[in-house]
Amino acid sequence: MSRKIRRKKKIVGTSERPRLVVYRSNKYMHAQLVDDSQNKVLMGMFDKSKIAAEAVKEGKNKTERSKILGKIFAEQAKKLKVTKIVFDRNGYHYHGRVKAFADGAREGGLDF
Repeated sequence: MSRKIRRKKKIVGTSERPRLVVYRSNKYMHAQLVDDSQNKVLMGMFDKSKIAAEAVKEGKNKTERSKILGKIFAEQAKKLKVTKIVFDRNGYHYHGRVKAFADGAREGGLDF
């Protein structure tokens, strides 16, 4: 809990660089683009969303699925003309599925 409180003080998304927040549950991975200056969610996606469901099924394990989801998320963000972001790992360690998602987003064209 205290990790999340410290993080909230430092990581802020703007209109130019929205915040990419990731959430991982035991089964799924969720991601959102947030503009904190307007208190708005620009876009959200998770494993079972219509856009990503078919492609994500091709992954053999949860880490591979997260990387695929990151690539798809980046493609959708580029449609909104967002290329630069601030990555918010939401208190999770930068390892495993969170790192795979970030790597996929970078491969998809997001800069952070």
